[in-house]
Amino acid sequence: MDKEGLLCEAARSGDAEKAKSLIDSGADASHFDSEGLTPLMHAAKHGHADVVKTLLEAGAPWNALSPSNLSAGDFAMELGHQEAFDALLNAGIQAELVLGTIARKESKTGDCDAVYLEDRVSFSEDKLMDSESKAVMMAWEKPLMEAHAKAVCSGSGHVLNIGFGMGLVDTAIQQYKPSSHTIVEAHPEVYERMIRTGWAEKDNVKIIFGRWQDVLPLLESYDGIFFDTYGEYYEDLREFHQHLPALLKPGGIYSFFNGLCGGNPFFHVVYCQLVSLELENLGYSTQLISLPVKDCLGEEVWEGVKHKYWQLDTYYLPVCQSMEDSE
Repeated sequence: MDKEGLLCEAARSGDAEKAKSLIDSGADASHFDSEGLTPLMHAAKHGHADVVKTLLEAGAPWNALSPSNLSAGDFAMELGHQEAFDALLNAGIQAELVLGTIARKESKTGDCDAVYLEDRVSFSEDKLMDSESKAVMMAWEKPLMEAHAKAVCSGSGHVLNIGFGMGLVDTAIQQYKPSSHTIVEAHPEVYERMIRTGWAEKDNVKIIFGRWQDVLPLLESYDGIFFDTYGEYYEDLREFHQHLPALLKPGGIYSFFNGLCGGNPFFHVVYCQLVSLELENLGYSTQLISLPVKDCLGEEVWEGVKHKYWQLDTYYLPVCQSMEDSE
């Protein structure tokens, strides 16, 4: 048996000393065996936290995926190995914090969503699609959007929504009769449809057409804010969070569509923790409210859709508030 095979064996049996010795002698900690599993996955499956930590220290990739798209963290989570799970979660958060720092230092082009904004979109009763048959928004999200609206309208007053889409969250916000309801939408066809369907004629609604990055000077301060854009990345969400102190009134509630890594349970947990940590550093506490969505997501829901952007059984709805206000 070669060194990598012996390393997988040590990981399965929980022999941290042997694992370290093999790594020191040149065994590849990122090796995939014939089952498509890494030593880290074997250690996580069997709950050997010491071996997990040894492998992570040796540079074993925390985010490698098995043929069934499971990471070491997924194995630890599924099988209830808490100590191994915690070690992997911390490794994931630390790695993403470092990568995030690197991303912030790189020059930004500012046009990451330009392709979507120039793209044709199509509306149907249950979905909004781009030209590549990728879903921008779907009707199954309606209960989630109603829950988001309830959260951001809890203090009534003035509400801001970034990203109209199918209008699910804005329709729900209107039921709470906010003092003012500002909607920022960047896609020309979506904007035209808003005008055509009478949104601009509502007494308390103000529509601002453009990318949120470009219309910031037109925004005021609000009692509730919801953020749900398409064609953007985590770095854009993180950038929006930097503006929260200027946009959210004391005592106000902020929420966002939490589709972060919606295809992998463990990666989703990593990003939920990461965004909560980064918001905490900005002075905001984040409560994640679990909402079961499994019953909303039969195979028929995704018929004609190129990419299943959500594959988890539970949605974690973020409710964020200034820590000074929540004390």
